[in-house]
Amino acid sequence: MPPPSQPPWTPSDAVGEALHVLRMSGAFYCRSELTAPWGATMPAMPGCLWFHVVTEGRCLLEVGDDLLELGPGDIVLIPPGGGHVMRSEPDVSAPSVLAIAHELSGDNYALLRYGGGGAQTVLVCGAVKFAHPAARTLVGLLPELIHIPVSPLSGRLQDTVRLIAAEAEEMRPGGEAVLTRLADVLVIQAIRAWLETAPRTGWIGALADPQIGRALAQLHRDPAKDWTVASLAAEAAMSRSAFAARFTEIVGESAMAYVTRWRMNLALDRLGEGATVARIAAELGYRSEAAFSRAFTRVVGEPPSAARRRAA
Repeated sequence: MPPPSQPPWTPSDAVGEALHVLRMSGAFYCRSELTAPWGATMPAMPGCLWFHVVTEGRCLLEVGDDLLELGPGDIVLIPPGGGHVMRSEPDVSAPSVLAIAHELSGDNYALLRYGGGGAQTVLVCGAVKFAHPAARTLVGLLPELIHIPVSPLSGRLQDTVRLIAAEAEEMRPGGEAVLTRLADVLVIQAIRAWLETAPRTGWIGALADPQIGRALAQLHRDPAKDWTVASLAAEAAMSRSAFAARFTEIVGESAMAYVTRWRMNLALDRLGEGATVARIAAELGYRSEAAFSRAFTRVVGEPPSAARRRAA
């Protein structure tokens, strides 16, 4: 039986389902009003995705060896949550953003006003986390830097950017909640825009494959079912042998190895939520706690009790 938090409906394709579970929790959101010269170093946020939206002015972004000039409407995602630097111009000192005075407005929203009094740049920034294993897998496959500039093809994204800019400027009562929800929508839109042009290889290619993707969607929807290569092949409308060969070719592991790994990813989440081993075993289709624990230890490398202690 699925965990109580599972939604009562799901999209019909695996890519849509992966996007559907991109529900996120904000670790940090910030509206920054910056005047030249200014610089700030964003710390690494493991397990998070950084995003930046320029609503006014220009700035430079340094991520590793990459240097980008950003202007109004530009959107940047840094999926690994890696540290990076933003400046008004080259060679400006960039202290840690954590060391710059800011005004808190809510538990995870801040207003930052900083700089030397020159030309203004306004940013809406944040770091978000993803809970569902499908979402984390998808985000883990994104490149280290995604830059979506203003273009005729980014119309829907720009509609959201304009809403964010207007809400951030006015900041009416409840504005923090509206702004953070809009930022979440923007992140999903940006990931979808990247997926539309991404190489269709590996897990992303499997999701997009008309036959393998259909089988993956059913597995993700009902992980407790007694899945076999034959039943997955039936979902894909393929022969058992053709399905097994194509699945391994696209995904890089056998279908049943993927089934087990997917279940263990779900189990890790449920352990972190405090669910009992017996409940998790039942939710994932195992006939006994012992069978589940053996599979978990084989895949994860430690027993459920140890994983629970680490997640606590």
